[in-house]
Amino acid sequence: MPRDEQIYALFHERGILSRAQFEDLRTEAANNGKSLLQAMIDFGIVSEAEYHHAVADHLGVEYLDLEGWEAAPETQRLLSAGLARLHGALPVGETDDGTLTLALVDPFDQHAVEDLRFALGRSIQIAVAPAHQIEDRLRRYYGADTASLDDVLKQLGAGSLSFGADAAVVDPEAEANSAPIIRFVDLIVAQAIQDRASDIHFEPFENEFKIRYRVDGALYEMAPPPRHLAPAVTSRVKVMAGLNIAERRVPQDGRIQKRLGEKSVDLRVSTLPTQHGESVVLRVLDRSVVNLDLETLGMPPWLYDYLLRTLDKPNGIFIVTGPTGSGKTTTLYSCLRKINTVDAKLLTVEDPVEYDLEGIVQVPVQESIGLNFARVLRAFLRQDPDRIMVGETRDLETAQIAIQASLTGHLVFTTLHTNDAPGAVTRLLDMGVEPFLLSATLEAVLAQRLIRRICTHCRVEYKPTEAVLRQLGLTPEQIGAKKFFYGKGCDHCNQTGYRGRKGIYELMDMNDSVRELINQRAPTVTLKQKAVQLGMATLRDDGLRSIYEGETTVEEVLKYT
Repeated sequence: MPRDEQIYALFHERGILSRAQFEDLRTEAANNGKSLLQAMIDFGIVSEAEYHHAVADHLGVEYLDLEGWEAAPETQRLLSAGLARLHGALPVGETDDGTLTLALVDPFDQHAVEDLRFALGRSIQIAVAPAHQIEDRLRRYYGADTASLDDVLKQLGAGSLSFGADAAVVDPEAEANSAPIIRFVDLIVAQAIQDRASDIHFEPFENEFKIRYRVDGALYEMAPPPRHLAPAVTSRVKVMAGLNIAERRVPQDGRIQKRLGEKSVDLRVSTLPTQHGESVVLRVLDRSVVNLDLETLGMPPWLYDYLLRTLDKPNGIFIVTGPTGSGKTTTLYSCLRKINTVDAKLLTVEDPVEYDLEGIVQVPVQESIGLNFARVLRAFLRQDPDRIMVGETRDLETAQIAIQASLTGHLVFTTLHTNDAPGAVTRLLDMGVEPFLLSATLEAVLAQRLIRRICTHCRVEYKPTEAVLRQLGLTPEQIGAKKFFYGKGCDHCNQTGYRGRKGIYELMDMNDSVRELINQRAPTVTLKQKAVQLGMATLRDDGLRSIYEGETTVEEVLKYT
């Protein structure tokens, strides 16, 4: 049972919390970045002490008030800094039979208890204490734990593990559940989340095992661990994701939910059999990093105002286009959140559902049982929706049902993979959509890319050369007194010169001239020329705006436009 539901069941049994109150609390917590406990305290439902006493009673464990309590040095040494910080676990003592007593920031986290039991090879007894008291002592006792990953690698490299040489003989589950491997994988994941990585890549090659993070769209390689660890690390990730660790011949997909203190992070797992073992990619879905408010996407004011007008339309199709990883889903989620009101029924079909949106019905595609986009979309029309989001329009059938939905009074949001906004029209026509249907239903196409922002801590002004300006199609006279910047590199940005990303956009609005060209099956080039003639700012134009505002570099704009 999810943690929030356990809390609801606990206080509902005591007659303190109704279902309606619980839903209000959960909405309040999600909208304001609070924990459920903080929302309960703010609403006056329980005090912090009452909450923790009730949790301890429910779990049948001891409640500890750590006010004024300090752990002796030998108690602190019962748990390494890496494991303590990773699992939000504070050692408070041990019994004569060797059982370790830990106070957990999240006492409902059974995965943390199991991981610690495997990692330490001893019995664990949990205790309940106020989270802020535990976190305060974790900071004071353990601080930053920079050496822990190196320590684990040294332990692994020293041959502390006997498996890897003959995978057929060794039990894969024994590999995955060995203490050093558990620590190693947990620390890799924690480091990636701390560095704001969007993906973690585990890649086995003939003579090496690479681990890479993708941060702000760029891949960075870690110091590679020993090659023989690849099967064990892969098995550990598969165990965490609930996948079949014995099956190494076919791709598998799964999901891991990880709690780091009060923060919950989802990891989407994909395995791929390769010539030298299984390649594993973890997509990090961290709600605390991704802000799904439309106002925070950094759109120019005219585009933001246009989107608000489009979201108010009763029907039609709105397409967001761009390559994988360009932020299309984030833009659509932000649009949905903006119009997610009590009087609107919102449905989405996605492959897979990336973030849970409160108050929106989300359906994941399952191709293995025939539940594809077209089939779900057809069912949506019988669910009385007001707005529909289709994760991706991949085929003619899905496109036709989306058009049918828009013709019958629904506003449909969807994505396509094309290089620019006019290309979306050509793609749909190539699929077999009739031009007159497309011109009648399409409201707008938004193309977008994500480019890296210059780090504000090391931003430096410079004068570009004429060769650089020629690449942008500009002359010194055209730029006049405009300033150009780049990042020198500092500790805040890991010496890259960039920190964070922003969107650049190209909006093709539908009007009579463009609709006429669609009916004539005009090529992409003609559509683009007409749209620019009517005032469309291209991706390159918006990229130049970002350069002039000192937000990004020439190299980033040239790379993506």
